[in-house]
Amino acid sequence: MAHTHTLKSHLSVLQTSASLYQTLPAFYVPQILSDSGDVESWEPVSYIQFLFHVELFARHWARVLKLDGIPQRSVIGMWLSGMTYIDVLHIYGLSRAGYIPQLFSIRLPNPDVVCELLIKAKARALLVDPSFESILKGCPVPTHRAAMTIYDIDSHEAPLPSLPTLRESDIVFVFHTSGSTSGTPKLVPCSLSWLDSAVTKSYQIAKPSGQTERNQDVTVWMGSMCHIAQTFMFLGSLQHGACTVQPSKQAFSSHELSLMIRDCGLNRINQFATFLTHHLRNSRQNPRLLALLQSLDDVLYSGLALPQEEEKWAHGNGIKLRNLFGSTECGAMLLSTRGSEDTATLLQPLKGMSYAFFPIASQSAAESPQTEQHCNTTLLELVILKESPDCPDGSLRAADGHFHTGDLFQEVRPGYYLSKGRDDDWIKSENSLRCDTKAIEDNVRATCGDLVTECVVVGNGRPSPALFIETNSEMPQPKLKREVLRRTRQFHSRRYLHERITSVDLIVIVEKGSLPRTATKGNVRRRATEEAFRTLLDKIYGTEWTGAS
Repeated sequence: MAHTHTLKSHLSVLQTSASLYQTLPAFYVPQILSDSGDVESWEPVSYIQFLFHVELFARHWARVLKLDGIPQRSVIGMWLSGMTYIDVLHIYGLSRAGYIPQLFSIRLPNPDVVCELLIKAKARALLVDPSFESILKGCPVPTHRAAMTIYDIDSHEAPLPSLPTLRESDIVFVFHTSGSTSGTPKLVPCSLSWLDSAVTKSYQIAKPSGQTERNQDVTVWMGSMCHIAQTFMFLGSLQHGACTVQPSKQAFSSHELSLMIRDCGLNRINQFATFLTHHLRNSRQNPRLLALLQSLDDVLYSGLALPQEEEKWAHGNGIKLRNLFGSTECGAMLLSTRGSEDTATLLQPLKGMSYAFFPIASQSAAESPQTEQHCNTTLLELVILKESPDCPDGSLRAADGHFHTGDLFQEVRPGYYLSKGRDDDWIKSENSLRCDTKAIEDNVRATCGDLVTECVVVGNGRPSPALFIETNSEMPQPKLKREVLRRTRQFHSRRYLHERITSVDLIVIVEKGSLPRTATKGNVRRRATEEAFRTLLDKIYGTEWTGAS
């Protein structure tokens, strides 16, 4: 077992890297044109400046929270976008002040749910983005407005607090599952030893490829620092002295990607598959964009599988793809290797961890067609063994002490795995956050049983779910849709943005018996429904959502 003094954290990594890479840029921060919202240019922030700013924010929050009588090692909620340099300073600064950040994404906009989760985590205060202040009423803890610029912080003279000594089991972060269970996300407490494993794993993933003579890798924001993906990837970038470019938004355009490559020296990107797909499709009609994608040392995607056609085209055109598989509870777990097209789609466990692949009881969960590869068709569930350094908190483990991910794989060759979806009713949204479809369906049946004879929720890789309904009702379709929306409104108000059905455009009425069903039990087949109505779904999301796939 590791000794406490050997365990690494985000703070120790920052301290080391600020010493090793003092003058190299840690960030490129965008200067946004106020009229258009486009990026005019990017300004560098060096590693030593970053450390100075983190300590400035640490002085600020130590002083503010001390005035509230809140001791170090208390949980402090943070409701932020997580997409800006200032957000990183708040998160790292609060940690450096000796507190435990509980991170809420702006994709969870319901203040009631936030307040409930604060109570569950025994939080003592909440730092809130100004955009949420107006809806935050009746908060059970003191609230403080998060500064929007460095110039809002005036704590240069305040003392920098000493960090408390931590044991490996001490909690250092509280995240939340990316989908709701029973109307609310679950707490995901992360201990010091778990964070140390994240440092180890992210080091492997962010290691420079060595394919070009570069002074420094330059990568880009993957998502919100309030979620595990970007927190994890940033740990890797920090360890290798890489620079992180802040884009104007998560789903940045291919034009902005070109600017980041030209103006910031971007040489590797990590994106969720849905967003990367847009660049790949655009590059088919844009030889200059294709050449830029080909020039990148690493194109890492995660969250969902790339469409098979896009993946094959990218490999055939020399784009250096890698696939990373992970979750909120564990961080990254499996990674594909660069090389030939067949191995680039296959995943291997990261080094230093203890995983198992257990055959599932029922082999009927895989609705997807078999691959062309000759592989063992037995479905295996990825299980994080209790002795693995990245096994999540005990509150999230099964009765056997292990963490059962619910993610299914086939072993194509010894030690190489192909993802086959999940052994449950969860789907992943456009930005790879999870959504419990069965919970939505159960709510529809409970509230609309007189109107709905059968229903199914789909939307894998889409911005939000869509509801398909079979009905016996004589009610006109537009009225029926509005009534279903009205009856289910309260249920959806408590969920993340990516889990909600809030528009009649996302409700589809079909003829009774027309939804695809299993031959044996007659259950509606979710994936088959998604495939059968793909053209309709493309049209729905194409008109409803900007930039949807």
